[in-house]
Amino acid sequence: MMRIFEGLRFRRAESPIHNLDPRSKAIFLVVLSSLSILYSDPLTLTILLIIQVPLVYMAKVIKFWLNSLRGSAFLMIFIFIVNFLTSYFYMGGFTMDGLLMSISMTIRFITLIGAFSLFFLTTTPEDLSLALEKLKIPYDICFAFTAAMRFVPDIALEAQSIMDAQKSRGLELEKGKFMDRIRNMLPILVPLFIRSFQRSMELAEAMESRAYGAIRKRTSLYELKMSRNDYVLIAFSILFMLTVVFVKSF
Repeated sequence: MMRIFEGLRFRRAESPIHNLDPRSKAIFLVVLSSLSILYSDPLTLTILLIIQVPLVYMAKVIKFWLNSLRGSAFLMIFIFIVNFLTSYFYMGGFTMDGLLMSISMTIRFITLIGAFSLFFLTTTPEDLSLALEKLKIPYDICFAFTAAMRFVPDIALEAQSIMDAQKSRGLELEKGKFMDRIRNMLPILVPLFIRSFQRSMELAEAMESRAYGAIRKRTSLYELKMSRNDYVLIAFSILFMLTVVFVKSF
């Protein structure tokens, strides 16, 4: 389950996808996400998922991308079962439409997870912050967002390490009744909370030592610039969206 957060951690590699401007990748992400939410037939959603695969290979992050999908397997199964049972009781029994809807919702979830993983695996927090600033978003909000994106995978790894350590001491997380399992989570949550608090204090001290907030107008050594590949990706995203909308209109 924790592997799903691997898709939120930037992985450094020399690839055309990594060199793209975050804004062009964000447009591609928005197009995929919008089409995934707008349409619910399995074929369209499968195409939206498959179209990500060449980009993942080009970015050289296929291992981490697949780990992210494998980490969300439990949620995929849960979404399928919930949608299937809902359609089963709502329609008064098993129907092919209900099965197709359950499959569609599962593929939609996979598509969204894959799209967001591809974006965050190939975009540094610094570039993402600069892109948000270009959109006239206040720097404090940009910093808070990128800091959160940094901390989420780290906290997930920290939680996994604590769980492994507690299991080595004989703590059984998968056994017992529901309330017993809840109580067994306390030896994990307490040190995780303490460690998260320590991380936040370390970050606050580092920010103060670097005079964070002393200057209202910030400058950056690195400026984002659109390249030809960025415009190609933007054009492809728009053309792809218009094509899908046109085809689905008939």
